[in-house]
Amino acid sequence: MPRIRFRNDVSSESFWTRVTGQKWTKHHVFVFVHTFMSYAMLHATRKTLSTAKPSLIHAWTSNTSTPVFPTQQAAAEFLGVLDTGFLIAYAIGLYICGILGDNYNPRRLLAFGMMSSSIVVFCFGYLTETFHVYSPLVYSFLWILNGFIQSVGWPVEVSIMGNWFGHNARGAVMGAWSSCASVGNIIGTLIASYTLYLGYQYSFMIACSLLFIYSFLVFFQLPSAPWEVSNEILPDQIQEENEDDEPTERPPPIGFFKAWLLPGVIAYSLAYACLKLVNYGFFFWLPFYLHAGLHWPESYADALSTWYDVGGIVAAVLAGAFSDHMRSRTPVVFIMLLLATVSLYIYAHSPASYNWNAFLLIVAGFFIGGPANMISSSITADLGKCEQLRGNAEALSTVTGIIDGTGSVGAAIGQWFIPSVQHWFGWDAVFYGFIVMILCTALCLTPVLYKEHKDRRLHRSEEVDSLLQSDSDENPSDDIQEIRRRPTNTAA
Repeated sequence: MPRIRFRNDVSSESFWTRVTGQKWTKHHVFVFVHTFMSYAMLHATRKTLSTAKPSLIHAWTSNTSTPVFPTQQAAAEFLGVLDTGFLIAYAIGLYICGILGDNYNPRRLLAFGMMSSSIVVFCFGYLTETFHVYSPLVYSFLWILNGFIQSVGWPVEVSIMGNWFGHNARGAVMGAWSSCASVGNIIGTLIASYTLYLGYQYSFMIACSLLFIYSFLVFFQLPSAPWEVSNEILPDQIQEENEDDEPTERPPPIGFFKAWLLPGVIAYSLAYACLKLVNYGFFFWLPFYLHAGLHWPESYADALSTWYDVGGIVAAVLAGAFSDHMRSRTPVVFIMLLLATVSLYIYAHSPASYNWNAFLLIVAGFFIGGPANMISSSITADLGKCEQLRGNAEALSTVTGIIDGTGSVGAAIGQWFIPSVQHWFGWDAVFYGFIVMILCTALCLTPVLYKEHKDRRLHRSEEVDSLLQSDSDENPSDDIQEIRRRPTNTAA
């Protein structure tokens, strides 16, 4: 049972303790910063392709003696194939890496994945352009391989964060931490917007160099769990962990198929498949839409697209902290999804104005990116650390791989259809499709909401019965007996 803290128990200098409800050591700071920045760097290299799409299309159709593709539409469709291949490989890798993260050292897996990804991205974006290797087969192989390698990042990092930060602080801390993907998008977009005039290959070179350098910091400074440095943690924190029934050594891993049967895993996996299709639709195609659909310069469109990620960052922090004070996070996600449909409809009819687009992108990012960040981080950590497993099995990385992997399957299907839908029906049809998928996300969560509502009513009924039984045993007054003898259907 958690220990109750009185006001005078908290020192004036323990700011993070008051904010998050958990004592922070230097290891907590290292874990938060290094996992945050490492995944931001992974996402920055991934984002570079979406920001450089117009430049790649131009290079493949105009800047070579023998064009790789006959038309810009064919080049755009090939980029859609690349995105789909990346996400399919990413989804498969998530299922595999989720299992590996619960069986092997997460820190080494993460550092290896970061180094490997930086090398592959360097070959894809810099070497192919420098040596004029314009081969669709080479592009496909490298980018699909990158998708498989990068899948090691999210399940391993969520597992590390879940090991260090307790349930009471999970919404606030994981909400703030899950903005790492949006911060990575902003970093990748800013790198591209300031270097595209030199050539798109330099955007890839800078992004993958930062990722390669940071992999060494992860390898040497990132502790995977408290039991790795238990001799350095303060004694009172060890006592708090024991009081919260947290394990002091690594528990055995859960089986892959058993993880699917944990409460809420299937429902949230299907919901995230629909939601990630929309979120990654913005991730991969928003800069291209602003450039080709609204006819703004490429660097201008790249800078404007960052406002969507700003909205997601704000939502992740606020919604995560707010959900900590509720019995369940599902109602928060459900309400935000309903408001997301309205924001998408308004954005689909927004004027070609920078200020209006920036504001509406913040709103759309808030109601779409916020639930996506919550499902993939704090809710996933809750499911992987549920009461059925506490101290008996390690499932966090496996559950993360299942939910994010299923989400990536949905996102891969979306990237396959988006360029074709846009070509035949226009951008309005793409946004209407996004609205349908948001409604499907909410529909998938409806059974979870209903079950939680029934559980709450049952819990309240048991509390009332217990209270009445207690009153009857301790103070069997005539008034209570009279109340119980009264008929329940009296008219007013």
